[in-house]
Amino acid sequence: MKYAELANAGVHEQPVYEPGKPIEYVAQEYGLDPTQIAKLASNENPFGPSPKAMAAAQMALKTAHLYPDGSCCQLRSAIAELRGVGEDALIIGNGSNEIIELLGHAFLRPGLEVVMGAQAFIVYKLITKLFGATPVEVPMVDFGHDLKAMRAAVTERTRLLFVASPNNPTGVANSEAELIELAESLPEHVILCLDEAYAEYLEQAPDLRAQVHAGCKVFCMRTFSKIYGLGGLRVGYGYGAPELIQLLQRVRQPFNVNAVAQAAATSALKDDAFVQMCRSENESGRACLVAGLEAIGYPTLGGQANFVLSNVGDGTAFFQALQQRGLIVRPLAPYGMAAYVRITIGTEAENLRLLDVAREVAQNTGVSA
Repeated sequence: MKYAELANAGVHEQPVYEPGKPIEYVAQEYGLDPTQIAKLASNENPFGPSPKAMAAAQMALKTAHLYPDGSCCQLRSAIAELRGVGEDALIIGNGSNEIIELLGHAFLRPGLEVVMGAQAFIVYKLITKLFGATPVEVPMVDFGHDLKAMRAAVTERTRLLFVASPNNPTGVANSEAELIELAESLPEHVILCLDEAYAEYLEQAPDLRAQVHAGCKVFCMRTFSKIYGLGGLRVGYGYGAPELIQLLQRVRQPFNVNAVAQAAATSALKDDAFVQMCRSENESGRACLVAGLEAIGYPTLGGQANFVLSNVGDGTAFFQALQQRGLIVRPLAPYGMAAYVRITIGTEAENLRLLDVAREVAQNTGVSA
């Protein structure tokens, strides 16, 4: 009997997430110097982690033989102070992806539905299907979430409704007023899951804490993988009503966040100057990429996160052409956007290099929008 015959039926239909290609793989495949490859595919911070986070991580390594704090006490305290929420309203995860999975463990099963945007973060769909629930994908308008249409898609079977603002992979954010209107309009059996992975790139992020305190079923998630530059350590958090947090804690694995990640994240929260620098550089880089790609002939949406969305005609061909030249971007065919690529905003040198290579590709290979 084969393993496939022993597996649960749903495993055979479960989509597989395709991560961006690592630098070492691309270097080996094309015979390139890995130090000359720029990875602009996964929305990582090109400036790395803050010096304070790195110092704290190195210190934590000295006691790596000990189990981490299973309750993440110091990190929860730091987040609670920064975000103005109670420590009992917070849960820490192995990246915000784990927190999305915890929502599945706690609330999803066959026969239930999850509402999401058609071009939203693909993990929402993966987690929904993993637990046998049905993803309800709502068409987006101008690359942003159509919140009224999403509200109309809610049925008695809906348990979760995901909104990422700014959205990945399109970069468009919804206003605070729109999100509050949606939160206050949802029936009691639906939880609004607001993914704020890129919120730190906004000058003023939407704030739904008042709705949480008023009893609306709202759960917000953030990550240290983006502006804080800790993607390799995997740490994120969610905040909502303490009653909800207690349920998620029940389905969380013990010691789910390692000690190095906890120490680095706690110190990263205190480095406001680093965050401000990253946000300022990101704004400059966005303007540079949008203007440069538009001048080449690629319609480009700058969005409000740390990446741009560009219509290059054939996203896969463009991706392959750039990869051969040591630049990694993200083709979006898996999102039903075959003409587009998502390009992480890099350092000034990386952005200018990308524009030079994109111009060369457009001129020499016929890859055009």
